[in-house]
Amino acid sequence: MLTRRLLPYLIVLALCSSICFGQVKLPTDTPSGRVCAAWLQAFNSGDRDTYRAFLEKYSPARLDRLDSAMDFRARTGGLELKKVESASPTEVVAIVEERGTEQFVRMTFVVEAAEPHNMSRVELNAIPTPAEFAPKQLSESELVAALQTKLQHDADAGQFSGAVLLAKNDKPIFEHAYGMADRERKLPNTLDTRFRIGSMNKMFTAVAVLQLAQAGKLKLDAPFGTYLTDYPNQELASTVTLHQLLTHTGGTGDIFGPDFDQHRNELKTLQDYVKLYGNRAAEFPPGSKWEYSNYGFILLGLVVEKVSGQGYYDYVNTHIYDVAGMKDSGSEPEDKTVANRSVGYTKPPGSKDWQPNTDTLPYRGTSAGGGYSTVGDLLKFANALQQHKLLDAQYTELLTTGKVDEGFGRYAYGFEDKVVNGIRCFGHGGGAPGMNGDLQICPAPGYVVAVLANLDPPAARRISDFITNRMSGPAH
Repeated sequence: MLTRRLLPYLIVLALCSSICFGQVKLPTDTPSGRVCAAWLQAFNSGDRDTYRAFLEKYSPARLDRLDSAMDFRARTGGLELKKVESASPTEVVAIVEERGTEQFVRMTFVVEAAEPHNMSRVELNAIPTPAEFAPKQLSESELVAALQTKLQHDADAGQFSGAVLLAKNDKPIFEHAYGMADRERKLPNTLDTRFRIGSMNKMFTAVAVLQLAQAGKLKLDAPFGTYLTDYPNQELASTVTLHQLLTHTGGTGDIFGPDFDQHRNELKTLQDYVKLYGNRAAEFPPGSKWEYSNYGFILLGLVVEKVSGQGYYDYVNTHIYDVAGMKDSGSEPEDKTVANRSVGYTKPPGSKDWQPNTDTLPYRGTSAGGGYSTVGDLLKFANALQQHKLLDAQYTELLTTGKVDEGFGRYAYGFEDKVVNGIRCFGHGGGAPGMNGDLQICPAPGYVVAVLANLDPPAARRISDFITNRMSGPAH
C-alpha cells in the first residue's frame, strides 16, 4: 500500500503475433504468436466487451480478473510492442512499453501446447529503458517546454492532479500545480498543498538511522535485537541486521493484507504493528535476496525511538524537518485536521468514478510511509542532504549508494540508486490508492525532480520518469 515499487507485474494474461505492430513483427506461424497477438489487440482496445470476448475464447477461467485487467489497462495506457527477443510454439519473450508511462517491460507469454492453445501465463517485469529506445536528451529550456506540454495533456486527460517542481542547482526552474485538492469543496491544488507521500517517508527514516550511526549510537551491522531487546521473535531479532532492514534483505515481510485490513484503525503506534506481526518468522534466510518490506522500516522506526530516547515523529521533526526547513511535512493522524492536506482520489478496479481513498488509509503515517509533504519541502530535503546539513559527506554517500540489485537499479539505505539515460539519480517514490509521489536527485547535471499527486499510481511516476528520461548533462 505504501510502496511505489517497480516490482514485477505478475498478470496471468497474454500478448503477441506476426501481425505488424508499428515496425515490429510477431510470429503468426506459432500458437503463442497467434494468441499473443489476439490478446494485445483486445487489451489495447480498452474495451471491456472486447476483452471479455478474448477471455471467453482463450481463458474462461480468468473472467473473474476482467476488472483488474481493465484497471491495469487504464493505468498503463496499453502496451506497445518494441522488440521480440525470442519465440517458440509455446512461448514468446518480448520487450513492450507502457504507452502512458514510458515504462519498459520484459514480457514472457506462454500458451498451452495442446489445442486450443489457451494462454497459460504472462509475466511482465519492469526493466530500465533499453539504450536503443531511450528518448532524446533535451536542453534545460527544451525539457521545461516538453514538461509543460506533457503536464497539460495529462491534466486535461484526468491522468494527473498534483504538483510538480523541477529544480536546477538548488533553485526551481519549473513549478506548477494542477487539478483539485478537494473535489467536493472545489479547492484547487496549489504549490502549498500537502500530499500524502506513501513510502517516500523511508528516506527520512533511513537518514535518522544513519544520523545515529554517525553519532556512534548504533552499528549498522548489528542485529536489530541489539536495540529492541524485548522483540517477540528473538530468533529473527538476533539474526536480521539494521543493514538488512535498510536494504530490504532481511525477510521481514510486509504489513498489508487481511490482518492489516482487519486491524487498520487499531494500528496507532509503531509498537501496535509489532503486537500484530512480531511473532512472524523470516520469510527467507536474511541477506539471501531482496524483497520489499514495509515492516522492516517499522522496526527501524522503533530502533530510532529506542536509541535516541525520542518518539519517532519527534525525532524526525527535530533532526530532519527542522534542520532542512521543511515546515509543511509531517505524519499527523488522519482524524486530525491538517491545513492544506489534499483528499486522495482512487478508482477501484471496475469503477469508472474517482472516489475518496479515506477507507484505505492507515490511522497515521509511520516510519515505513504514509506521511505528507509538499514539493517545496522535498526540494528543501534534497538540498539539505546534498549540502551535508543532515549527514556528513561520508554518511551521505553511504546512505545513497546502491547496495543490492532490486531489478530496476540498486537499493541503497531507504533510497533507490539508478542510472537513467547515462545519468545517475537517487531518491524514492511512494504509491497507494489515491496517492503517488516521487523524488529524484541527480547530482551531476544538478537536477532535482519532485512530483506529488492525489491520484492512483502511476500519476506522479509518469511525470517523474518523463523528466529523468530526457534530462541531459554530465553523466557522473
